[in-house]
Amino acid sequence: MTDAQRKLLDAFLDEAWLQDGLSDNTLAAYRSDLQKFADWLRPRGRGLADADADLVRQFVGAHAGRSGARALSALKRFYRHAAASGAVAADPCADARAPAADKTLPKTLSENEVDALLESPGGGDLGLRDRAMLETAYATGLRVSELVGLQLRQLDLAAGCCKVTGKGGKERLTPLGEQALDWLGRYLAQSRPALLGRRQSEAVFVTRRGRAMTRQAFWHNLRGHALRAGIRAPLSPHTLRHAFATHLLNHGADLRSLQLLLGHSSLSTTQIYTHVAAERLKALHRRHHPRG
Repeated sequence: MTDAQRKLLDAFLDEAWLQDGLSDNTLAAYRSDLQKFADWLRPRGRGLADADADLVRQFVGAHAGRSGARALSALKRFYRHAAASGAVAADPCADARAPAADKTLPKTLSENEVDALLESPGGGDLGLRDRAMLETAYATGLRVSELVGLQLRQLDLAAGCCKVTGKGGKERLTPLGEQALDWLGRYLAQSRPALLGRRQSEAVFVTRRGRAMTRQAFWHNLRGHALRAGIRAPLSPHTLRHAFATHLLNHGADLRSLQLLLGHSSLSTTQIYTHVAAERLKALHRRHHPRG
């Protein structure tokens, strides 16, 4: 990437941060996608400032599903800024359309499997911590990054909720539920002080070294507890988030409420769970209806 392209990219990212307060992760994703586009353009004798609509279509088309949609989103935003500032004569993304994304259904667990998973942590301080984490994850539908990043000041046990800062720095209140409140209360009163000793931490969930739990450690623990619970289905770090959403829908929750609980900026993101619920309903119909 040339110095001129780098300055153009930096100016775009600075404006995106100032105008919308985008998170570091979002800005890093924009930078990565635009850097890849610049690298892809180089052997074709073009740069960011003189790419045309055909090159944009070729680049986006080379990326499947969500990857292509994300790349186009970055390019659209970048070229709107570049056109407005006069850095490019015309916006090559003006008529670009994202490639059709595959409707992949999130992997989830049945309610019985979730019950077994929640009961799988053993005794001791680490077992109580893991039980509190799993109960909190299932009760709230938090992203793993939100769960491990939870701070004491975000909890309001008296009100039975927690304040979560999600993607884009957006805050939301999430109910904890009786079971999660019970296990959190036990963990905060017993295990957390024992794990910390004389050390101080604002993190809710800590390790035996007194540090905040990491995403990797939670994922490792989740897989271990799933194996002990006899769960052989494929898991992801967001398995409990998907289960939370699917089970709420199955029990009559509406999409708008689910959108607020999950912290989705768009209802279209939440609608993937209607497909999950529909598949479960069809499976039940096939299994139990005389003419299924």
